[in-house]
Amino acid sequence: MKRGDFRFHERLRVRWAEVDMQQIVFNGHYLLYFDTAVAGYWRAMALPTQETMRQLGGDMFVRKATVEYLASARMDEQLAVGVRCDRIGNSSMSFVCAVFRGEQCLVHGELVYVFADPATQTSRPVPPALRTVLEGFEAGEPMVELRVGRWADLGEAAQRIRQQVFVDEQHIAAGLQHDAADADCLHALAINRMGLPLATGRLQQLGGGVARIGRMAVLPVVRGSGVGRQVLEALAAEARSRGDQELLLQAQMSAVGFYSRAGFATRGPVFEEAGIPHVEMARAP
Repeated sequence: MKRGDFRFHERLRVRWAEVDMQQIVFNGHYLLYFDTAVAGYWRAMALPTQETMRQLGGDMFVRKATVEYLASARMDEQLAVGVRCDRIGNSSMSFVCAVFRGEQCLVHGELVYVFADPATQTSRPVPPALRTVLEGFEAGEPMVELRVGRWADLGEAAQRIRQQVFVDEQHIAAGLQHDAADADCLHALAINRMGLPLATGRLQQLGGGVARIGRMAVLPVVRGSGVGRQVLEALAAEARSRGDQELLLQAQMSAVGFYSRAGFATRGPVFEEAGIPHVEMARAP
């Protein structure tokens, strides 16, 4: 079992509570590591688990779990847990999981899930849409489609994402998440392969070769998967194509790290908007 056998890895750090009296990770925690990595695998496929299962009219139940122990992990070690969809049958799906310390495989195993009716837990055929996404991910295909357009075309989906992020999560007044500028802005929307909108943002022309990115919102379940960065870069590409020379944005302080990694630099003092601390940031398109 090699790290190169997996195109997805979830990074974990061994916590104090996971180590037993032998000063090694307690054997049962490796199944928790597998399960945590499988959740990350779904995030990498841009598939919010609960919403996806509701859409498919079923759910996944573990039928069998096997674990083989080769070596032990210890407190504070950094691990990578590989996950690979190895086989899709009529109603079952087999996932191979392996825990690595560097290139050394410590533990590996298999999780077999059955797609089933959530009420009766009776098996159902794996939906073709789910099969296509799983096979596509393992083949390295894109998991997200970026659409760029006007509010008339993308506004309904963008509004739903803003409602969930700005109003429901951040408790910003509903009237502040939409304004008259939306009609004149260019909007980007990230949609997964099952048609679910995941993230949005807008590009506003300010004149003089300056544009502003705003209303960036990513559903919580796919944050950290790169979807937000794809929306940001799609908007930057549009600004670049029309000749803009500078991109501005007003970042919430909690998101400064995200924008810094995308090449934006802070400019000016921290200010408050809608009760949340912000700072202006800028970069070339």
